[in-house]
Amino acid sequence: MGETQNLHSPLRNRSSLKKPLLILLSVCITSLLLICTYTYPPQHNVKPPAACEGLSSRGCQAALSGWLDVHVRKHTDEEVAARVVIRDILRTPPALTSRSKIAFMFLTPGTLPFEKLWDEFLQGQEGRFTVYIHPSRLRPVHISRHFSDREIHSDQVTWGRISMVDAERRLLANALEDPDNQHFVLLSESCIPLHTFDYTYRYLMQGNVSFIDSFEDRGPHGTGRHMDHMLPEIPRQDFRKGAQWFTMKRQHALIVMADNLYYSKFRRYCRPGVEANKNCIADEHYLPTFFHMLDPGGISNWSVTYVDWSERRWHPKTYRARDISLKFLKNITSDDVSVHVTSVGKRGEELHWPCTWNGIRRPCYLFARKFHSDSVNKLVRLFPNYTSTVV
Repeated sequence: MGETQNLHSPLRNRSSLKKPLLILLSVCITSLLLICTYTYPPQHNVKPPAACEGLSSRGCQAALSGWLDVHVRKHTDEEVAARVVIRDILRTPPALTSRSKIAFMFLTPGTLPFEKLWDEFLQGQEGRFTVYIHPSRLRPVHISRHFSDREIHSDQVTWGRISMVDAERRLLANALEDPDNQHFVLLSESCIPLHTFDYTYRYLMQGNVSFIDSFEDRGPHGTGRHMDHMLPEIPRQDFRKGAQWFTMKRQHALIVMADNLYYSKFRRYCRPGVEANKNCIADEHYLPTFFHMLDPGGISNWSVTYVDWSERRWHPKTYRARDISLKFLKNITSDDVSVHVTSVGKRGEELHWPCTWNGIRRPCYLFARKFHSDSVNKLVRLFPNYTSTVV
């Protein structure tokens, strides 16, 4: 027994020492808190953050919640409803059949200067495509030397404004009326085809993604255009940029038409004069941001339409007849690296991404712009020599 008591007596001594140590530690913590309270008193007249300017207390709370990570922040009722609808549409398997068609949607202020070239591209492919033209004409047309003679009235389309997105959505809505249209291609009047129709058809129909451009530009013309008024649904870290010239699968076209929540944020706030000197351009940010947030794995993050931004201006380079040669066209058709130019720094940083098709390295581009109308005859003459037939 004596030996047992001797063994436990040191433990009792340690236990008796804990009480004064705990008291001393509590006193130290209390003193530190008191010092901080007097040194850094609460600020009652702090200016609200930019996200709260012009908003009610409830709106301010919603805006501030947008700065939280999407996995931390609780979604609003509107977000939950929107995401449920989008999720179910994306789960619908594609309905590809022998009747499946590509909808070529031309966004043009007038006539198509390269109609002769497109006729060459579409020749003999009846039943595998449909053509739509906006804003002056909107009717499905099969191969012919005259795309359509039916005029419709539409709102004016202004570059950089939400009306450009409205025109894209209107094209999609009309093309979706035909259930056989399974892939949708947005083109401008200055676009040309780079491959044969068969090559293009297989590339799009058998591909596992939609070819929608989306990248992060951390400069003033990228995330610098994000509006605090878009919070909480559109966080700054999810704001993306990209060219408007897309190709998308039917499921993606459907979720664009089903979206009202995210579209309404861009319609209200993505324009000049909303916040400071930010110049948000709707057609460069809406779809890239929307798909980055809702289905990032379902898009390529690069466009299959080649554009030359090497001149670093507001608009890309325009190629005239004197600039075009067979070597020049073959270089574009064989290019397998996509280039994005950001607004970081004076000259902008370049982002280089390899282009893959179903996981295999492949040429990036099916179409190209901008080409001047004086080049049409030269392009028609060269077309059989620069187009590829095998994916």
